[in-house]
This record gives sequence, structure tokens and C-alpha cells, in this order.
Amino acid sequence: MTTTIEVRRHAMRAPGGVHLVQAGVALARRVGEGLGPFAVVITSPIPRAFETAIAMGFAVDDVDDHLALLPSKVLDRVAWDGGFGAWAAAASSKPVRTHLGAMREWLAKVAAALPDGGAALMVSHGGIVESIGAACLGDGAATWGDPMRYVEGVRLEFDRTTGRFSGGVALRVPDSPPDIH
Repeated sequence: MTTTIEVRRHAMRAPGGVHLVQAGVALARRVGEGLGPFAVVITSPIPRAFETAIAMGFAVDDVDDHLALLPSKVLDRVAWDGGFGAWAAAASSKPVRTHLGAMREWLAKVAAALPDGGAALMVSHGGIVESIGAACLGDGAATWGDPMRYVEGVRLEFDRTTGRFSGGVALRVPDSPPDIH
């Protein structure tokens, strides 16, 4: 049986701000209308991530630092906004490979704990979503292209029989605005 993990990037905040702006709340609400159900919702502990999950219409079950920040030794080797191909290519670097392995192991534990046919929603940040695609599917995610815009993400299928991620897809939002920092 398979389970699913959907990982989304947070919605918009003001440049340098901590919380979502109204346009971000509206975008998250609109995208959230078509999602779910989810057996568990996990976000980064950074406010814009859990605010996005709530605006999407989902209570947050847990926060986890795996979804929060990328280590500097990883960012020394790949730009957070480099896109999926950059993350797959950077996996040849030991610090990046180690980070991706740790992410894959953690995500596999989450996926294995879901009920048969169940799904988890995770809300995180730019760079982390792409690193998760590379961690779970390697070069299979490299063709997913540009970095994730706001509330875009990936959906990953996990085969509980083999204990491996068996496929996935990039989830694009056609009218997601350009990145603001």
C-alpha cells in the first residue's frame, strides 16, 4: 500500500516580515480548497509556514525543524533558489548528500507511520521543498525545473512494502506571484 506526502512552500509575507500578508492568506485559502484530507499536518516552526497551513484550512498537528532552515554547509554548495536540477546536481557533494539522506530518512518515517492510503501535508520554505524532491527521488526530480513559488510544492508517493519513495509530481500554481524577499 502507498502513502502520500505533500510538501508546500509557504504563502507570501512582506519583505523581511514574519507573518503572512493578506494576499498570502487569500492565495493559501484558494489553494487549500482543493487539498486533503490529510491524516497529519506538519510545518516548519517559522510562523509563515504554520500560518499557511491554517489559511489552507488545516490544523497543524506538529512543527518540525527538518522543515525550517537549510544548514550553511549545504547552502555553501547549492543556492536555495537553484531549482530542482541544481539540488540533484549538488547531491554529489558530501554535505548535500548527507543532508538529503537525513531528510529522506525522516520523511520515510513520517510516510511509514501514516495509515494505509493516508496522506500528510507539510508546509516549509523555498529550497527545502526542492531538497525534499531531490532527497526522495534523486535525478527523478531534476526535471521538475524552476524553484517553487508561493504555495507550490511536490507530492511524493511512498511504497510501504519496499520502504521507498516510488514517484512524485511537482505541484505548480499558475498564478503564484514572483518571489519577494
